[in-house]
Amino acid sequence: MVSTYSVRHSGEPQRSAHLHAIRLWLYVVAALVLAMVLVGGATRLTESGLSITQWQPVMGAIPPLSETQWENEFHKYQQIPQYRELNRGMSLDAFKRIYWWEWTHRLLGRLIGAAFLLPFLWFLWRGWIGPGLRGRLWFIFGLGALQGAVGWWMVASGLANRVEVSQYRLAVHLLLACVIYVGLIWTPQRLDEHSSQPPSYVGQRGAAIRIRVSAFGLLILVLAQIYLGALVAGLRAGYVYNTWPLIDGSFVPSAARLFLGTPLWRNFFENTLTVQFDHRMLAYTIFICALLHALDVATTVRKGWIVTSAVSLAAAVTLQAALGISTLLLRVPMTLALMHQAMAMLLLTVATTHAAVATRIRREVVPLAPA
Repeated sequence: MVSTYSVRHSGEPQRSAHLHAIRLWLYVVAALVLAMVLVGGATRLTESGLSITQWQPVMGAIPPLSETQWENEFHKYQQIPQYRELNRGMSLDAFKRIYWWEWTHRLLGRLIGAAFLLPFLWFLWRGWIGPGLRGRLWFIFGLGALQGAVGWWMVASGLANRVEVSQYRLAVHLLLACVIYVGLIWTPQRLDEHSSQPPSYVGQRGAAIRIRVSAFGLLILVLAQIYLGALVAGLRAGYVYNTWPLIDGSFVPSAARLFLGTPLWRNFFENTLTVQFDHRMLAYTIFICALLHALDVATTVRKGWIVTSAVSLAAAVTLQAALGISTLLLRVPMTLALMHQAMAMLLLTVATTHAAVATRIRREVVPLAPA
């Protein structure tokens, strides 16, 4: 039996109302995380992430309110390498535009913290949340607190000896946000086995296990692809190799070019050719696996919500691949780049939902015919 999470209740109507309230709360927080990821993408594309050079979790929520305060913030920005090497001569008005992107990104982070913690404490006080769900939600909150620290750790990497943040830290920051998002989408679907769609059935136990494992495997692959996408963005690799299906003149570049740097492992994180090649190859892998998985589900289960979600996942992968190719060929225009990132989050949503649905696959028990 797949483990599920329940709420404390004194009657069925109350139980249903409590489940609905908790689900709605988690989905609202997930929507805020989605918005924050998209604003974070715009912040990166507009090179606004280093415009605020201090981490002030409380006082930083108040933006500059006077011209003197704006000039003080601008003076701080002028002390870092990004201004001296890339934006020397920037006007105060131009600085304000990039400042507002980063301030909005951080404000959303504060809002997410409050939107999660305050209702959570209220639900705990009312006794609506049982021990199993309580532990999972505290864990998600802990990841959110860690994300705030990781965000500043990322920004700090670009304040001293670089003109941009470290691609390593950028990828960790985005991946952690996606893990939190997955937790917020998955948890409400597993609150109670009687509150979601009825289980789908297959004829053989092996088929049920295969579908569950492959659905969860696709979710892991999507997370890995988002991580690689963050490395591509951090290295600006999308601006370097703008041909498809060939890259650097061939479908598979030479080993000498792929493993140009030493030690060998650094090529997978710092070599723009290797990082973009890995991103492409994993995209092909996900595309093929999603199509085969959808075919497997459609022919094995034949009907039910899991078939719809498997086909939707394959369609989302296809659309995301088309957006990625278009973004690359057009040299990363901001609109397409933001659409590509938004589609990545939509794909992650579909993959998470599908994996959660797949956990409810059961082997069909066929009674013996009477003698």
